[in-house]
Amino acid sequence: MSGKQVSLETLDNDAFYQNYKGETRVGAPAPWDIGGPQPLLIALEDAGQITGDVLDIGCGLGGNSIFLASRGHRVTGIDAAPTAIKEATRRAEAEGAKVDFTVADATSLEGFEGRFDTVIDSALYHCLTADAQRAYVAALHRATKPGARLHLWVFAAEAHAPFPTVQRVTEQNLRETVGEKFEITSLELAEYDTTLTHEGIREMLGEKPAEGAPDAPVAFDPAFSWPEEELEGEIKAPVWQLTAVRIG
Repeated sequence: MSGKQVSLETLDNDAFYQNYKGETRVGAPAPWDIGGPQPLLIALEDAGQITGDVLDIGCGLGGNSIFLASRGHRVTGIDAAPTAIKEATRRAEAEGAKVDFTVADATSLEGFEGRFDTVIDSALYHCLTADAQRAYVAALHRATKPGARLHLWVFAAEAHAPFPTVQRVTEQNLRETVGEKFEITSLELAEYDTTLTHEGIREMLGEKPAEGAPDAPVAFDPAFSWPEEELEGEIKAPVWQLTAVRIG
């Protein structure tokens, strides 16, 4: 870890996936690569909240897409990182899951107009600048059908920051930006699974650099004192869980 500060403008998403070499991974996993779908998504699918043609935007390594395909959904997985799409495709083939994975720009979604009934954003929104967030929401509106549902998880600014990241998002941001194109029907704090541990965070902060790990982002409160009973196991990140319906 070099200690170099990472900003939204310099963030290289593909770099997070350079450790993945087919079935063999070199170095630490991406923090969101929990080896399967997010439990929050499983709960939504169990509740019948995923319908029709599904867009998994910012799909990463495909855990959520593959799960939804296994439940019988028609799924398109999009990511800007070619390495992630290559690995997601490999994983889907290994699982016998049919997912249309493709490299695309989430802020334009050119060629996907009017396609989707449900959108899954599993921690993409907070990787975008304010201008990109507005373009992204507009692109989602163009890519979805009337009445389409959006499910979004984003690191919450109102909750304590348990690990470094480039940005956390406020409730006001979501209501003003997402709410311009989608009617928000539910917005509450939830816990998002990660692969991070407290020891791993110390490595990210430079106390014990991990070979091959990307530079640590900087939005973090290192003065926070964790209760002793919370120091074991993987960290759950506080996120805003948003559900919204397309306007128009």
